[in-house]
Amino acid sequence: MQLSGFHHIALICSDYERSKRFYTEILGFQVLQETYRTAKQSYKLDLALPVESGISAYRIELFSFPAPPPRPSRPEVCGLRHLAFATPDLDRSVVYLESQGISVEPIRVDELTQKRFTFFQDPDGLPLELYEA
Repeated sequence: MQLSGFHHIALICSDYERSKRFYTEILGFQVLQETYRTAKQSYKLDLALPVESGISAYRIELFSFPAPPPRPSRPEVCGLRHLAFATPDLDRSVVYLESQGISVEPIRVDELTQKRFTFFQDPDGLPLELYEA
């Protein structure tokens, strides 16, 4: 088997419009395609970050379903722990998120890389990390 990278990350949200706004208007993801699937009463929103050369190869698929169950527990639930986004200016990113009414944890330093990072949450409480690149 040969893997060449990640194709997408799939997220399920509880409030489609709220999450769509969060990922597009606040985090800056670009909508690639939006599909309503009538049989499942579900939206599928394909998102990617714009980059200098076009669109990032990393994609998020945001799904909505009528009544998804909540995340079992946090922060150490088995499975996906968090998504981490690289940022060239952590301080500026934190100020921006806080200006949008988003709570951000205190900045910490990775003991292995000595890089600074912090956590915040999406509208459904999914832990998101900002890692200073």
